[in-house]
Amino acid sequence: MAAEGDVDLDLEAEENCTGKPVEKPRKHDSGAADLERVTDYAEEKEISSSDLETAMSVIGDRRSREQKAKQEREKELAKVTIKKEDVELIMSEMEISRSVAERSLREHMGNVVEALVALTN
Repeated sequence: MAAEGDVDLDLEAEENCTGKPVEKPRKHDSGAADLERVTDYAEEKEISSSDLETAMSVIGDRRSREQKAKQEREKELAKVTIKKEDVELIMSEMEISRSVAERSLREHMGNVVEALVALTN
């Protein structure tokens, strides 16, 4: 025999299981509409081909200048004379490759102490 409280619980469970989703209050619908307006504006905006060509030429010029500066820097570094003993010292102390040791020495004009300090920092 079931008590009256048990029957009431079963009825409440059936009312909640009607298959219809419980509707939640909509708080953010206005934000979605605002977002649609923003994306519509961005989609309508077009880029002119002349602006694009100008931007590409500026980027190309900047790259070529950077490459020239890098080549000039490499030429300057190649002119710096370094001692074989200094390179070997840095290689053994810092446990780095010969090219890294030579590069560090060249960047610091052959000064072993400055090269070591730069490599440790």
